[in-house]
Amino acid sequence: MAQGRLEHANISVTDPERSAALLVDLLGWAERWRGPSMLGGKTIHVGTDHYYLALYTGDHVRGEYSKGNPLNHLAFTVDDLDGAEEVVKRHGLAPFGHDDYEPGRRFYFFDWDGIEFEVVSYASSGEAS
Repeated sequence: MAQGRLEHANISVTDPERSAALLVDLLGWAERWRGPSMLGGKTIHVGTDHYYLALYTGDHVRGEYSKGNPLNHLAFTVDDLDGAEEVVKRHGLAPFGHDDYEPGRRFYFFDWDGIEFEVVSYASSGEAS
């Protein structure tokens, strides 16, 4: 059977510029593309050469999402969890749910639209992003 991987996810946000700035700062990603979306609104793609998040907005996007409806959270790995937490705070967001566990450490935060993110580091086990 062929091996698959996630190429991108498209999430609706109220301010794609703000969300893109956070992800570029937090994950070291780059902006891949920006422009109008097919049904109106605009989209910014941020990520790497292999995967990205499409940050979409349009007149109908209101934010204020409820966890688990339909998405529970998005998780990312980083080399430096403490540095990542400082980035999240610098963007005015509040980390919570810190946990040390085998094989790594993590924390969570909600963005401005109520989307929950998990940030994980496996650096201590040598399995960093």
